[in-house]
Amino acid sequence: MDRLLTYAEGGQLGEAQVAALRSELDAEVHGHELFAELENAFARSADRLRALASADLGAERVVGKKQLPTTLGGLLVHVADHTQRHVGQAITTAKLVRGME
Repeated sequence: MDRLLTYAEGGQLGEAQVAALRSELDAEVHGHELFAELENAFARSADRLRALASADLGAERVVGKKQLPTTLGGLLVHVADHTQRHVGQAITTAKLVRGME
């Protein structure tokens, strides 16, 4: 969400974001840490989304090194899609963990 919102805001990824992207699958995170990180990401993202609420959804944006063209509205739909997917993953993971206890 952080990366998509950076593009939605008209920016490009910073070094810290690229480093986080590269290390996402390598990190060993325990359940409570993962859910706390997810909750924090949602809170930060909500603030950023509110700041974009009155922006022109048709405004042109570019994504990534290849500068792929899109719009602010397209990126916000993508943010919503990712959010829904991650919430679903969190719910499924929590149910699996509870079932293992």
